[in-house]
Amino acid sequence: MKNRIAAATLAAVILTGLGGCATVDGQSSFTGSNVPYAMNDIMFAQMMIPHHEQAVELAGIAESNTTNPVILDLAERIKSAQQPEIDQMQGWLDVTDSEMDMGHSMHMPGIVSDDDMAALRSARDAEFDALFLTHMIAHHEGAIAMAQDVYGTTTRDDVTRLAEQIIAAQTAEIAEMKALLDQ
Repeated sequence: MKNRIAAATLAAVILTGLGGCATVDGQSSFTGSNVPYAMNDIMFAQMMIPHHEQAVELAGIAESNTTNPVILDLAERIKSAQQPEIDQMQGWLDVTDSEMDMGHSMHMPGIVSDDDMAALRSARDAEFDALFLTHMIAHHEGAIAMAQDVYGTTTRDDVTRLAEQIIAAQTAEIAEMKALLDQ
């Protein structure tokens, strides 16, 4: 993950020297199909895609590690919401000819460590449920922070809508998960 985030900064420097880059209101932007995306929009997608991919992976682990129908339903909703968002952000990268690998390391808030992923993979039922909820709450809080960052800087309607969607959906899911942990 760290290598992916570091690559975003390197990509920004490299792509600035390429012909697809323009400056709009003092921000670097990339054009593809005459649709400008600012570098912060591209970096958001480059970071949020692997972030969402990990959430989908966590949800997939739930399918084999718990029989709790409430957790299984939540996991399915997470996968169903985040995979289309991944696809949308990948489309932004495609239209700007941006790479997914950012070439450098940068911390993404809420990412579950390798050790914690191993613990989740080995946990079952009630133990898994508690770990899943705890880590997914932190993961969602990280996604919300990233979405709030891009929301405050983007000038694109599609990026704004996705950020709003992430903030609203994951805020509601955090409340749901906290209530489940309190039971």
